[in-house]
Amino acid sequence: MQKSDTRKVGPRGRKVKILATTGPATRDPDMLRRLFVAGVDAFRVNMSHGEHAVHADTIKAIRALEKEFARPIAVFCDLQGPKLRVGTFRDGKAVIRHSGHFTLDRNPEPGDETRVCLPHPELFGLLEKGQRLLINDGKIRLRVIRADANEILCSAEVGGVISDRKGVNVPDAEVPIPALTAKDRKDLAFAVEQGADWIGLSFVQRPEDVAEARKLIGTAATAVCAKIEKPMAVRRLDEIIELADGIMVARGDLGVELEPQEVPPLQKRIVNKARTAGKPVIVATQMLESMIENPAPTRAEVSDVANAVYDGADAVMLSAETAAGEWPEEAVTIMHRIAKQVEEDEAYIGRVRFLDTPAEPTTADALSHACMTIADTVPIAAITVFTGSGSTARRVARERPSVPMLVLTPSTRTARRMALLWGAHAVVTKDIGSFEEMIAKGKRMALRHGFGTAGSKLIALAGVPFGTPGSTNLLHVVTLTGDELDKHGG
Repeated sequence: MQKSDTRKVGPRGRKVKILATTGPATRDPDMLRRLFVAGVDAFRVNMSHGEHAVHADTIKAIRALEKEFARPIAVFCDLQGPKLRVGTFRDGKAVIRHSGHFTLDRNPEPGDETRVCLPHPELFGLLEKGQRLLINDGKIRLRVIRADANEILCSAEVGGVISDRKGVNVPDAEVPIPALTAKDRKDLAFAVEQGADWIGLSFVQRPEDVAEARKLIGTAATAVCAKIEKPMAVRRLDEIIELADGIMVARGDLGVELEPQEVPPLQKRIVNKARTAGKPVIVATQMLESMIENPAPTRAEVSDVANAVYDGADAVMLSAETAAGEWPEEAVTIMHRIAKQVEEDEAYIGRVRFLDTPAEPTTADALSHACMTIADTVPIAAITVFTGSGSTARRVARERPSVPMLVLTPSTRTARRMALLWGAHAVVTKDIGSFEEMIAKGKRMALRHGFGTAGSKLIALAGVPFGTPGSTNLLHVVTLTGDELDKHGG
């Protein structure tokens, strides 16, 4: 194992987090290490591809990094979900004529330019005249003329080449299929067994989908992130946010099923609703897409990442850029630089606070709001939050304070989940038992991890009695004297 370089993984100098996808280009432990040092806060393991043994090796390598650098890293296992696909073709592909007719049926025989099997019986009898079917990420657009129990006759609004097992999107109907397939259930069990910190739940349509995943997870301390990529999910967004631990704006399929111009305002709406609820929100898909092949992004991609940061997203995600791209380390570095530059803009805090997030009528929410106000009034180096479950840290992050948050927790699982929370730098440390111990430890950890110097002020937020979940009721402002590092404890 290489010697730890804690200087490189101290406070990132930014509050938004970076979630990077692992894959063939980044499975090597050395490359994972380079990505982490470059700025990755959490790693996404895409369960749509690869075998469990490969994913287990990847997670093992991530945990080794965590131990080497003594810094919590989140593992985000993303389930494939119920992807709808057409069957096969006689020649492997066919051409659907523009404005021509094309039939999707239940006949398992290979298809041609007039028809193909749709091996999803739940769709027959569900679709109605005028509804759309989008194939191959919307490259082929069909409009239903007639649908019965055996055939769906369509008109090709946009034709083109169609090949074996291309994906099908049904944007105008709620498809009566569970969010978790048999494969997803196996993958979920594997992820929980491996100690995954987050589960990405794909193609969520209804809050019941989130409830089903949570039931399968059971008592494990694994958080559920609902991926919003279906118009049906948008219609029940508030209910889904209430049940989920986090939200992802999954712009891939969302961009297929909606008109392009509808996605940007919807992204802002989802981010705002998740922030109001105090749930971490991730913006994902095609953020630096051109860097799959090129060493530098387009100006439009830079603006896209910057806008997500200005919107106050908790995290931004890299997909194929790091999973299979030729420039994974450069993609992370550039994303880090964009986020840091945006957050240094004097207008940034005003922009992320444009959203009104009124405090709930609780002591914990009132004190969290007070942390923001104090940091705006008095020069504060950091907000030190003592938490067991992470709920206090989420309340503080919801306020988008102008200073970073040092989260001190005795729970490794809580610390890892904080890797996707805006502004949080988590440290696993022994629990506290008294007010004096809280103050001493907060000062010591702040100095040790680079949050302030002698003379700096800190806000300490905790709950009394210590170790009692949901008891946040104490706020204290302290001044660092510089001699705390000489004292023992940790």
